[in-house]
Amino acid sequence: MSPVFSEETHRNLLSRIPQCTGREVSDWLRTVEDGPSLFRFEEKVSWLRGEHHLSYGHAKAIIHEYDLRRAARKLL
Repeated sequence: MSPVFSEETHRNLLSRIPQCTGREVSDWLRTVEDGPSLFRFEEKVSWLRGEHHLSYGHAKAIIHEYDLRRAARKLL
């Protein structure tokens, strides 16, 4: 997996996503879930950037959050 931002930077990016994109983070996570079956982190980031015209930082934060939540579901 690609290196990710610090926890603080990640949370700051997530908090700005709704005002920058007009969509809530939960909407973006559903978009990733319903999107193509890509395996690599950078492929998912590139898909979000290309398909939805997100900045690199926002796309990376969304994919990182998606991966964190998916991993947490597997642990439960």
